[in-house]
Amino acid sequence: MAENDVNNQIELLVIGGSAGSFAVLMELIPKIRNTIDFPIIIVLHRKAIGASSIASIFSPRTSIPVIECEDKEELIPGRIYFAPADYHLLLERKNLIALDYSEKVNYSRPAIDITFKTAADIYQKKTAGILLSGANSDGAMGLSYIKKNNGTTIVQTPDSAEVGFMPQQALNLFTPDYVVDIQEMIVLINKFNNPLAEAQN
Repeated sequence: MAENDVNNQIELLVIGGSAGSFAVLMELIPKIRNTIDFPIIIVLHRKAIGASSIASIFSPRTSIPVIECEDKEELIPGRIYFAPADYHLLLERKNLIALDYSEKVNYSRPAIDITFKTAADIYQKKTAGILLSGANSDGAMGLSYIKKNNGTTIVQTPDSAEVGFMPQQALNLFTPDYVVDIQEMIVLINKFNNPLAEAQN
């Protein structure tokens, strides 16, 4: 894991993933420190019909509140928000989510690119984005947009991903700040806005 000179003071973390990323999140979420002082938005490609509540799956595994977003949801630091199945999730303004049922992007709804781009427009350099395992190119353009707006960009190493196509598309497009496996990713997340972690390194 390279030590890059990036801004570790963030106001929003956005995570996107598709095929193979559910298992990553099952390992990742329980290990995120419960004192985080920023919201986390997760966009996960999943079936729209018969989808169980994503919050009910992850809530028992963490003391951080886990919420499946509704339209006009107000973001609260220290909480994890999942995009609902079959809706795009946009940032309308700082700390305000909007849901949208417009056409699919990269064959996906929710589309990671849309969430990443609207987050970067609003939070600029205070945005951190992570792209996980997946089988299509959704998220690569959005993550590069976060990079162009001076945010922090993290990509799962393709060889540690169940499906390496999605993270590889990001690597083909630009050079992210970090390319890491799951354990290194946990360390990075727990360093954000954490003076104690910074002092120990």
